[in-house]
Amino acid sequence: MAESEAKAEGGLLRSSAVVGVMTMLSRVLGLVRDVVIANYFGSKAEADAFFVAFKIPNFLRRLFAEGAFAQAFVPVLSEYRSQQGRPQVKELVDAVAGSLGGVLLTITGIGVVAAPLLIMLFAPGFHDLPEKLNLAGEMLRITFPYLLLISLTAFCGSILNSYGRFAVPAFTPVLLNLSLIAATLFFSSMFDQPVMALAWGVFAAGVAQLLFQLPFLWRLGLLPRPRLRPQHEGVRRIMTLMLPALFGVSVSQINLLLDTVLASFLQTGSISWLYYSDRLSELPLGVFGIAIGTVILPSLSRRQAENQPQAFSKTLDWALRLVLLIGLPSAVALFVLAEPLIATIFHYGAMQDRDVLMASMSLRAYASGLLAFMMIKVLAPGYFARQDTKTPVKIAIKAMVANMVLNLILVWPLQHAGLALATSLSAFLSSALLFLGLRRAGVFELQPGWHLYGVRLLVANLAMVAVLLYLVADVQSWLSWGWWQRSVEMALLVAAGLLTYGGVLLLSGMRPRQFRY
Repeated sequence: MAESEAKAEGGLLRSSAVVGVMTMLSRVLGLVRDVVIANYFGSKAEADAFFVAFKIPNFLRRLFAEGAFAQAFVPVLSEYRSQQGRPQVKELVDAVAGSLGGVLLTITGIGVVAAPLLIMLFAPGFHDLPEKLNLAGEMLRITFPYLLLISLTAFCGSILNSYGRFAVPAFTPVLLNLSLIAATLFFSSMFDQPVMALAWGVFAAGVAQLLFQLPFLWRLGLLPRPRLRPQHEGVRRIMTLMLPALFGVSVSQINLLLDTVLASFLQTGSISWLYYSDRLSELPLGVFGIAIGTVILPSLSRRQAENQPQAFSKTLDWALRLVLLIGLPSAVALFVLAEPLIATIFHYGAMQDRDVLMASMSLRAYASGLLAFMMIKVLAPGYFARQDTKTPVKIAIKAMVANMVLNLILVWPLQHAGLALATSLSAFLSSALLFLGLRRAGVFELQPGWHLYGVRLLVANLAMVAVLLYLVADVQSWLSWGWWQRSVEMALLVAAGLLTYGGVLLLSGMRPRQFRY
């Protein structure tokens, strides 16, 4: 127990780095996965059908797994650890495992039976395309059990994160990427509809991810023995916190699904263009934004349980500074290098020149909101650590309404890019309201030095943009080059951008030690 406590209390920067490295491995393999899928299936109707069939359980996973469940479970688990003994913690884990598993089994059964209806709900534009509709429904029946498997995996990961074992949950998504790559390369030729291999790859990945984490829980002495005890005090509290958090923590995912609904009415390829551009914007979000948010939630929960308001506020301030340090240049680079990035990563096989240009439009729109998406990941834990789920719900509803209105305004002149831009604008509204709410509640105060910090970031980003615009070749060159020349040119651009950004920050007086916490 003492060893576990010591590890959990390790430095936040070190823990964030561990999660970031593991997540980087996962995201790089995720890009490889998407390159393989794009090469085999491009932006055709089959690809649209799979992305919808995968998006539905993946969306629900964000609600029942990393999203609402984790944000409700971790604070309660941290309180049990701080105020009660190991037997009570094990009892809580067993009761939650049984209750969560029972709910997920029921939802999974309904989802498999009602798969065609769910496709109609989330992609109503498929109604006039019966082959596309039927294919998406068949794949959803195979992919929907992923919700059960990955949610239980996230439950196990939340326990490991609470005890400072951040690397194992962060590495687990690698198995999904490996499974989908293998399914595409080695098994797609075995199916009459080759894209069906992807659906089975998702199912196999869910099984592998859950089994991978169990030995590490066993070593902690917290391997769950599910007990159906919905009246357990801890389970009731988690459920009470979780219900409103279903909205509060998943604004961006709900907004992305609204995009899918509207995109299903647009020209074929729109869903795929949004998917490929979203995947690129998810790289910095996952590697840094989600990593920082994952690490600070157990820390904030402990600060709250131990009544340390100053440490609570300083943790949030540290997280915001780190998000700006990484998120701002990431967003700028994605915006400036949209076509080169899409061409370098996806422009092979079935992916055509027009697909690159169209996906680049939505990538710029998503890049505009990247910083807001990352801020949400670190601000929301400030509420959930205090077991306040009502405030994020109110904010989520406002952001969702704004997103729907903006979708309807922007989708007609900008098509799929309008949907992405609406998502970004609503994310800024959500992050601003979360920030102001923490300030008004008196639990978060900005630490000294923000004005100088902001000026340094502004100058460094402007210098980076100038260098990138000077060095980058025209779009037609990127479309005509082979993969080797694209890769070399992109590597040079990335290196030049990083050196410029880091060099200007160092010259302005910023040092790495300033971010230790």
